[in-house]
Amino acid sequence: MSNNTTLRYNKLAIYLHWFMLFLLIAVYATIELREIFPKGSDPRKAMKMWHFMLGLSVLFLVILRIANRFFSSTPAILPTPPAWQHKLAKLFHLALYLLMIAMPIAGWMILSGEGQVIPFFGLELPPLIGPNKDLAESIEEVHETLGTVGYFLIGIHALAAIYHHHFVKDNTMKRMLP
Repeated sequence: MSNNTTLRYNKLAIYLHWFMLFLLIAVYATIELREIFPKGSDPRKAMKMWHFMLGLSVLFLVILRIANRFFSSTPAILPTPPAWQHKLAKLFHLALYLLMIAMPIAGWMILSGEGQVIPFFGLELPPLIGPNKDLAESIEEVHETLGTVGYFLIGIHALAAIYHHHFVKDNTMKRMLP
């Protein structure tokens, strides 16, 4: 993992950021688009399977992102934003990382609690919990709520980047552009 320059994130950070954006779009799209298919149909089951596999991919890639972030410095924002804005940005990034960790683990626990197979691109992952339908339903409610929160977090993150780029005219967004 190479170090970031003083003005930009390293290539791994940049590529992971944008790849994960497309991956998150696919995760959300598969679970939303499953609704167009009748319950129990093969296309609906396929959409859910892709949702699970892509969601688990987010988990594995966010671990790589965290490791990369741990071993790299963060490029400075120029001009330097006010301290409150910097703290708010850190809180939002923390919330996004927690979301990218909690959501796939919750999905894995839901499938485990339902006694289902946990598919991952031809592999079958071990269950995280034993079969427990009631617990699985409770986790699913939290998972769905966090999914809704995710729309807002991702949207605010994007709007903040656009705001900084077009109105503040600092290098916030430029640091992460390919």
